[in-house]
Amino acid sequence: MEVPVLDAVDRQIIHILTIEPRASFRTVAEIAGISDQTAARRYRRLSDTAGLRVLGMVDGARLGWVDWFVRLQTTPGSADSIAEALARRPDTRWVRLASGGTEIVCTLQARTPEQRDALFLRGLPGSRRVVQISAHSILHNFNPGPWQGATRALSAVQLAKLAGLASPAQVPPSPQAPLTPQDDPLLAELARDGRASHAALAAAIHWHESTVRRRIDELRRAGLLYFDVDIDDRVFGMNVHAMLWLSVEPARLAEAGQAIAAHSEIPFAAATTGPTNLVASALFRDTRHLYEYLTGELAGLPGVSSVQTAPIIRTLKRTASVH
Repeated sequence: MEVPVLDAVDRQIIHILTIEPRASFRTVAEIAGISDQTAARRYRRLSDTAGLRVLGMVDGARLGWVDWFVRLQTTPGSADSIAEALARRPDTRWVRLASGGTEIVCTLQARTPEQRDALFLRGLPGSRRVVQISAHSILHNFNPGPWQGATRALSAVQLAKLAGLASPAQVPPSPQAPLTPQDDPLLAELARDGRASHAALAAAIHWHESTVRRRIDELRRAGLLYFDVDIDDRVFGMNVHAMLWLSVEPARLAEAGQAIAAHSEIPFAAATTGPTNLVASALFRDTRHLYEYLTGELAGLPGVSSVQTAPIIRTLKRTASVH
């Protein structure tokens, strides 16, 4: 698939959606200075050609769920089929092939200790094609917001105009809005299309439209539901993707994590368990950019004793969406 080159309007639409993912096309048009029809047409084109989508996600950390980074080393020629099987699982969020196609990097979410045990003891592939598995619990996310490379298109005036439409204030979950099994159909639909209208959601799950609207608002205000904007990184000119696994002195882990999260190349950085304690997803224009980063900004991080670099050669699943 040919990836489009973003113009100023495309970038503004993406920036708007990172702030208010469910903004109407009328709102998008008003902020970007275009017509409603142009806003809708641009969104559909970006969806078709660049994989742009908005996904409703549950903030599992608020519920005690634990995310895990898993690395699987496979025999040559077997990683594709194993990665595709992992991408089809509902408990995976990212699934990527790395290191020449013999390593799979993925994230999994365990909601309970029992689910965690079932996942690691019986759920992951255990054939002779998998030669090694390591799992690292994600302890702290240093980049909870959108990647800064996608949020540079709007002017101060446009941001001020949009400010009144930002997501509801994030507050701790209240007894009035706990997550319940009755929410599962709504969450499943939002995970497929976070921009689906209240009417479409109501028709799909057989709720009243007012109930859908109220429940989405309750879950967002409770901080249990958020929306993620997903798009092919190449539209921003980032053609090289790598995972970085760093060993950092424990006393300087927070400092190093905050510092790397501020780098424009890093959309995600987190503290983890395991032999390395800081993992980052990194985007670069080309391999020269990667080299300059490794020998420049990354080399200047405090307390780093070693770095492993794993180039990503294929993404099968991103933000819980299969590609």
